[in-house]
Amino acid sequence: MAHYVTKAGLQVDARLAAFIETEALVGTGIAAEAYWTGVSGLVARLMPKNRALLATRDVLQAKIDAWHRGNGPVAHDPKGYEAFLRDIGYLVAEPGDFQIETEGLDPEISSVCGPQLVVPVSNARYALNAANARWGSLYDALYGTDALERTGALALGKAYNPARGAAVVARAAEFLDEAFPLLKGHHAEVTAYRIVDNQLHIDTKSGPTTLKDKAQFVGYSGANVLLRHHGLHAELVIDPTHMIGKDHPAGLADVIVEAAMSTIQDCEDSVAAVDAEDKIGVYRNWLGLMTGALEDTFEKGGKLLTRRMNPDRTYTGVDGQPLVLKGRSLLLVRNVGHLMTSTAILDAEGLPIGEGLMDACVSVLCALHDTLNSRHGSIYIVKPKMHGPDEVAFACEIFAGVEAMLGLKPNTIKIGIMDEERRTSANLKAAIHAARARVFFINTGFLDRTGDEIHTSMQAGPVLRKDDVKSERWIQAYEDRNVLIGLETGFSGKAQIGKGMWARPDDMAAMMQAKIGHPNAGANTAWVPSPTAAILHALHYHQVDVFAAQKRRHNQETPGLDALFSMPVLKPETLSRDEIQRELDNNAQGILGYVVRWVDQGVGCSKVPDINNVGLMEDRATCRISAQAVANWLTHGVVSLADVRASFERMAGVVDGQNAGDPLYQTMSGRFDESEAFKAALALAVEGATQPSGYTEPILHAARARVKANA
Repeated sequence: MAHYVTKAGLQVDARLAAFIETEALVGTGIAAEAYWTGVSGLVARLMPKNRALLATRDVLQAKIDAWHRGNGPVAHDPKGYEAFLRDIGYLVAEPGDFQIETEGLDPEISSVCGPQLVVPVSNARYALNAANARWGSLYDALYGTDALERTGALALGKAYNPARGAAVVARAAEFLDEAFPLLKGHHAEVTAYRIVDNQLHIDTKSGPTTLKDKAQFVGYSGANVLLRHHGLHAELVIDPTHMIGKDHPAGLADVIVEAAMSTIQDCEDSVAAVDAEDKIGVYRNWLGLMTGALEDTFEKGGKLLTRRMNPDRTYTGVDGQPLVLKGRSLLLVRNVGHLMTSTAILDAEGLPIGEGLMDACVSVLCALHDTLNSRHGSIYIVKPKMHGPDEVAFACEIFAGVEAMLGLKPNTIKIGIMDEERRTSANLKAAIHAARARVFFINTGFLDRTGDEIHTSMQAGPVLRKDDVKSERWIQAYEDRNVLIGLETGFSGKAQIGKGMWARPDDMAAMMQAKIGHPNAGANTAWVPSPTAAILHALHYHQVDVFAAQKRRHNQETPGLDALFSMPVLKPETLSRDEIQRELDNNAQGILGYVVRWVDQGVGCSKVPDINNVGLMEDRATCRISAQAVANWLTHGVVSLADVRASFERMAGVVDGQNAGDPLYQTMSGRFDESEAFKAALALAVEGATQPSGYTEPILHAARARVKANA
């Protein structure tokens, strides 16, 4: 049972109060009494608005459900559907032309394009790995993944494979030719990179040469050479004594590339935090990242290792003066959305306050300690799962209140708008307008967006199979509208336009084929699942000039709402019973594989084997799609409740087998009525149609809390 202490009329979990007063407030000059008085005032003023906005979601959804029951899918009357959405206030009037006004944005946001990591800040090791992923070894990324062929002579083995190593060096030379071409010849022919009088001299087998663009050489450290292209740096590591460098004519031992330019330290979808204890862990790690003191000791290969934040990187510039480059990603923090409440703080009436409001109050307090992150003192908060411009405006009101409470200048807190709920993407220009003085990014989250599309259109008819949905017209319209509206409102060269996650962390060859589409589409950044993936995806930003791509797209016609609302319904008779069963089993297995770790072990994001034993990065967004898909088929009689129950019980056995090597794992088979994980997974599907906006959080949080209480 939580023990509460009274703070300015609030009941605050004593553990959270201690963290705030003995850790987070120390050194800020803010007195504890003033802090809690500020929080209490925000709760009293803003929580009624929060509840009203959530009630509006329910009212609108009920009206949309009724429209579909009476009219069928949108395709039966697209103009009538759009008019109906305007009548009920789901669609708002679009503002006139404007440009965003945000100031004080760091170059990683405004002027340098590159990969973005998303990592659960609850896991200190992962959080540090991501923060340190600003720089990484291209040789290691190529050698250890399927970005290079891994069969035959190039196969990976326990010992170093010289043939594979040679292929890595050759591929890295191709990258150097693409990004840093020589005036004559190729990097594979270089016999020496030499620094003479702060200038780069290059020798090849055919004689001396230089870079085609001499301005790409920007500095050096010892014998190492620092180059820059499209704002991204690459360091040539020259070491003839190294096991790789000794076999290279120029002693090139590695190519270190600038990779994860920014990282979202996540308090939301990838985190399982259901009480004050969990939230303190999240906040403490974020505080440690801001102070630079976070570290984590762990065992690897029989040795104890300690991970800390990397220092900055120091070079000598071409002018002979010191050149210092940041050693870490620019850190953003993703707060939770407006839906969930937290028992860590109770209001004057004993009701849990909004978890998103609490996140703002605490994560910004922790960010006051920033000495390493933003050059401008900006605080970057990504705000997810907002429904339309009113909710975006409400988030800005929260941030303005926190700024006033903590004595920050207005608009110090920047907002990243996750364009992942349909009411936001349908009103994106108005949503941006509501945050025009503090918006720093818009990002498509196609996973949550698909889950919300299914839930919003739940009564329209049976949804297509998941793999078929991915190629639908509305998805492309959604992605295009995000970029084109961002360009129209002045994002180019000022703020980020982002794209979503690559969910298969072991499939880098496919990622390298597919994900170049994001910079080509005009996106400044796109999400990747690991530091290694960030290194490889960084190559795309050398291949593509994103700002040129944005200029090319700037005057393209923005897809209309007819395209955005065009998701078709399934004709069940077009599928065989076997096809229906396979889809049901696939969804059930995915839900169970994710939920069992979430509920029993508190793991919010992990690589979960799918039904074919392919490892996929799963978080609440992917779980939301699967749960809503099953709920939809259940609603329309494509499957029965008995079918769903039988599939979940059968797939529980599959998931149990996939986790057989985990000593912490608790089996579900034979324990269906007592396993909180199994019951929660089944409830996500069976009760999915009635869950608020189809979110998974209410069911997952309740189940995890019961497991913790009974532990």
